[in-house]
Amino acid sequence: MWTTAGFCYVSFITDVFSRRILGWRVMTVKTTPLVSSALAQAIAVRRRGLVEFTATGLVHHSDAGSQYTSLAFTDALRDAGVAGSIGTVGDAYDNALMESTIGLFKTEVIEHERATWTSWRQVEQATASWVHWYNHERLHSAIGHLSPVEFEDLDYALTHDAEHQLAA
Repeated sequence: MWTTAGFCYVSFITDVFSRRILGWRVMTVKTTPLVSSALAQAIAVRRRGLVEFTATGLVHHSDAGSQYTSLAFTDALRDAGVAGSIGTVGDAYDNALMESTIGLFKTEVIEHERATWTSWRQVEQATASWVHWYNHERLHSAIGHLSPVEFEDLDYALTHDAEHQLAA
């Protein structure tokens, strides 16, 4: 995003199952820390919310940007127990979910909220507000017209009720 102070970049980590944005970051550089800090936040959110969380079986899919192909990010994925997956160059279908999310973000926040952004901090504040709304209030047709948090809560309740019924 362009601001009067220069460019800033936004990274999102989204759970494909629930459509929930688990991690995000805004920085003035498009380097590995932009994406590795969003990954760290996403993992921390899952661990804070689910005692039994494990990264086993998780796949992080991205485009072939240098920040995602760096050795440091590959190490961060490995250290977190997450498998990496990189799409083919020039294939927007590989990242359709994220392209859609970023398109919504740009339309609903960047282009709609103000004509001129003066700093990356403004973008960061607007992003925090939008992510909260997106996760807690925005209804998604792909998950039964629920918000991502409602969908996860329902799935957790159904899964754990079923486990308790089987144990009884």
